[in-house]
Amino acid sequence: MSRMPNNDRPRRARPGPPSHELDDYEGPSRSQLKREADALQKLGQELLDLPDSRLDAIGMDEALRQALREAKKITAHGGRKRQLQYIGKLMRQVDADPLAEAVAAFKLGHAHDQLRLHRLEALREELLASDDALQRYISEHPGVDVQQLRSLLRSARKDAAANPEARSGRGFRELFQFLKAQPEPSDA
Repeated sequence: MSRMPNNDRPRRARPGPPSHELDDYEGPSRSQLKREADALQKLGQELLDLPDSRLDAIGMDEALRQALREAKKITAHGGRKRQLQYIGKLMRQVDADPLAEAVAAFKLGHAHDQLRLHRLEALREELLASDDALQRYISEHPGVDVQQLRSLLRSARKDAAANPEARSGRGFRELFQFLKAQPEPSDA
C-alpha cells in the first residue's frame, strides 16, 4: 500500500456549525476571557509592586487588599503564582479601572522623579564646568542661598580636581543634595 504525499491527498471538508448558529452571539470567546484574566493578573502584580502606603490610599475591596498583603509575604515561587491567580480571580469581581489608574499615576510620578534627578545631575555638571551657569542659576532661582551654593561648588570643584576620574566626594554629593532641595523655578 503506497502512501500519497500530503499535498496530493484529497482534502475533507470539516463540519462546522450551521450558519444559523453563527448569528447568535453568546459572549466573548474563551481566548478573550483568558486574555482578560491575564490582564487582571498582571494588574495584580503591578499592585504588588506598589509601596504599602500607596496601596492603603487606594479604595479597594477588603478581600483583595488582604490577598495583596498575603502575596507580599509569600516567597515560594509556586505559592506566589497561585496567590497571583487568586488575586486575578478577586479582581474579576471589582472595577479594575480605578486600580489601573492608581498604578499608572504611581508609575508616572516615578518617571517624573527620575527625570528631575537626571536634570539635577546635568545641572550639577554645568555648574562645575562654568561660572556662567552659576550666574544663570542664581538669576533663575532668586531665593537661593548664594553663599552656601558658592561654598558647595568650591568644595565639589576641589573634589573633582583631586580625583578627576571619579565624580564623587563629599562636596559633589552635598552640591547635589542642595540642588535637589531647591524648589523648581516658577516659570518652568
